[in-house]
Amino acid sequence: MNSASGASAPGHQGRRTKAKDPAAAHDRRLLRDMLLIRRFEERCVELYSAAAIRGFVHLYIGEEAVAVGVHQALTEQDAVVSTYREHGHALARGVPPEAVMAEMYGRVTGCSRGRGGSMHLFEPGRRFYGGNAIVAGGLPLAAGLALADRMRGGDQVTCCFFGDGAFAEGEFHETANLAALWGLPVLFVCENNLYAMGTALAREHAQTDLAMRAASYGMAAWAVDGMDVRAVERAARSAVTSIRAGNGPHFLEARTYRFRAHSMYDPDRYRPKDEIAEWKRHDPVTGLTEALRASGRLTSGRLKKLEREVTEEVEAAVEAAGRAPEEPVDDLLRHVTGRDEEES
Repeated sequence: MNSASGASAPGHQGRRTKAKDPAAAHDRRLLRDMLLIRRFEERCVELYSAAAIRGFVHLYIGEEAVAVGVHQALTEQDAVVSTYREHGHALARGVPPEAVMAEMYGRVTGCSRGRGGSMHLFEPGRRFYGGNAIVAGGLPLAAGLALADRMRGGDQVTCCFFGDGAFAEGEFHETANLAALWGLPVLFVCENNLYAMGTALAREHAQTDLAMRAASYGMAAWAVDGMDVRAVERAARSAVTSIRAGNGPHFLEARTYRFRAHSMYDPDRYRPKDEIAEWKRHDPVTGLTEALRASGRLTSGRLKKLEREVTEEVEAAVEAAGRAPEEPVDDLLRHVTGRDEEES
């Protein structure tokens, strides 16, 4: 008998095939992406302590929901501009963990050939333009990229991540004004983690509602819970859809929190311990995990599998970085502005 008669297919007698749940699969993917960032960053802490990674390192632990949620709304044709706290952005963008870790190690197989390190991840093939060490330095670049894309045609969006500290810089206000004036397709994502290095938001800004202030430039702007990856995704999709429709730049204030100090050098004495503990109760990774388990869309076995896959992926990146060569001394003058022009 054929399947229309109600008989089971050959080899599946007596078993029912579970219906696929695309929404559940998508949420599990969000969880996996956040887990990858979290475990990558935790491994970086260990490697930094062992002196395998040197220089400045700014961890993204606690803020994973912002990068992962926003990237759900972006395509490969869109551009992303980041800050010096960009490991999570790079991984969410699809830069391979091996290339990111090799860059952390200063090896030639890194996405910036080992020249940039933690603060200068760069992958033009994925339209990932920094890693910028200067606070607010990526904002004017985002406006330029958006203008170039619009002049070439198409509906590409430039997404620019920056912190609340950058909001106090002139580059933000100049860029926001110009982007709104020219109707540039820019998504401004302010990762408001309440501290510009060690300066609390209320000690730096007389008006702490950053979304409201951004709206004064004539762009759509609103705040979102940056500890909820699904809320971030919904907000980002709404904003990007509107930008692609020709409605000019949009601003998202993702209210989030970094669980670690500003950098590995920071003693972190400016934040109350109870404040950190309270924010950890809203951990984006734990929150989504518990929600999925409560709804029956994530079993213990599947969670263990996700953890195992992510751990293996990070360890493979560490091993590859450890084996990778350093850049030859003879190549150190290559790719230097002006030098290549002189030799050509």
